[in-house]
This record gives sequence, C-alpha cells and structure tokens, in this order.
Amino acid sequence: MTTVQIPAEPESIPRVKAVFDDIRATRKTDYVNNFWRALAFDAALLESTWAEVKSLMAAPSQLDPLTKELIYIAVSVANGCSYCVHSHSAAARAKGMTEAQHAELLAIISLAAKTNHLVTALQVVVDPAFDTSARS
Repeated sequence: MTTVQIPAEPESIPRVKAVFDDIRATRKTDYVNNFWRALAFDAALLESTWAEVKSLMAAPSQLDPLTKELIYIAVSVANGCSYCVHSHSAAARAKGMTEAQHAELLAIISLAAKTNHLVTALQVVVDPAFDTSARS
C-alpha cells in the first residue's frame, strides 16, 4: 500500500502523460511501472525524477548500461529497497546479466557489507595513501 493517493487516471494529467510517454519511448516499451505511477501524485516530482533517471541511467556515459544496473542493485540492497532490487535485477537481466554474474554480484555485496561492518566496529583509521584530502 502506498503512502500517497495515486491518481486513478494518471494519464488524464497532461504533465504526467508527457512523462509516461517519454518513459515508454526511452525504454521502448508500453509498460510504465508502479514507481512512476506512484510518483504521478506530484507531476513536478515525477518530471524531475524521470529527468534525472533518464540522464544517468538511459543516456550513454562512461559506465555501460549493465554496470549501472549492477551498481543500482548493490545500492538498493544496502538501502533495503526491495522494489528497486527487483526492478533493477530485471533490468540487469534484460541488459545481459547472467546468473553467474548475479551470483558474483551478491558475493561482492555480502563481502562489502561484512568488511564495512568490521571497519566500522573497529574504527580503523583511514590510511594516508587512501585519504585524498591529504594529497596536495
């Protein structure tokens, strides 16, 4: 259950319809997922969020599309966002992620969580070689 009232006919709102149309065109699909439908309660938030997602996730950049999805999965796991884990795992599979890559990703996420917790618990001092603020 969402925490906001989702419009019953979101595409009757011109600004929402424009974003949904752009999502469909950008992703080459007729499907608009529940996240975007939930954001339709606030057209300005929907527009700005889609613009940011489109700019970072759909536009060519230094990172390839699969790598972007893998990062998104890892951050979603760290943030405990089940919806995002599911949606970005599906997107990663659509971009070619194999089961072996998924297994390795999960192993890396697990290892990072473990070592992050250990470093935090031990309060390890950052090595000068890693501290970019110490460089001139």
